Amino acid sequence: MDAFVAVIRCQSTNLAAEALQLTQPAITRRVQNFEEDLGATLLDRNTKPLKPTPMGLRVYEQCKAILREIDSLRELVANDGAPSGTLRLGVPQTLGDVVLLDALAQIREAYPQLRTQVSSGWGSSLIARMENAELDAAAALFPPGKIFPEGIASRSIARMSLKVVAAKGSVTKRSYKLKDCYTRGWVLNPDGCGFRAGLQRALSEQGLSLSINLETPSESWKAGRRCRPATGINLATYGPPRRPGRS
Repeated sequence: MDAFVAVIRCQSTNLAAEALQLTQPAITRRVQNFEEDLGATLLDRNTKPLKPTPMGLRVYEQCKAILREIDSLRELVANDGAPSGTLRLGVPQTLGDVVLLDALAQIREAYPQLRTQVSSGWGSSLIARMENAELDAAAALFPPGKIFPEGIASRSIARMSLKVVAAKGSVTKRSYKLKDCYTRGWVLNPDGCGFRAGLQRALSEQGLSLSINLETPSESWKAGRRCRPATGINLATYGPPRRPGRS
């Protein structure tokens, strides 16, 4: 079952073998044995990359649920002792360098037998990886009221303030509303960024369109290359994260 899920997730037997630390022939045998046990063809082997058959897709969704339950059983049994093994964490690219190092140090101090494995990505992709059982937990930035998929538990741990920023000298007023400045065009992270999604939602609620002048990763902000006068306006966090209910 784990081999079949890995092949669908990776769309490749070679990548699935790397993920499970097995050989490619071993992955192929396991998938074939799984198909024989179920009496159904689960993979369309005439496509590249590999894709599931209609029945294979249904089996894949059921297998993910079963593997999540198995993980829950292992966690239940392990609760009597100190946490150990590998904790797979996901953090957004815009948050990782703010709190990651301190958080990892605290985890190591509190649970010395626990090894952390951290990967970064946009919030929506991190949630998808949790659904696919590729991550155990994730810290992600979402607007208030975000509804998460079934099976994903969430809790607000902090709030981050967000400002619209522009190049110095390119604005004439101290305060603007979205309708007054949105036509200047935006410099934003690529699609998948929670900040971008929140901005798009806010514009849509006011009947305004999102005009993007430049897509560039957040790392470019720190290099000071995003707010040149001719480029546009963008979003930036300011101040440390604040816990809910605290001023």
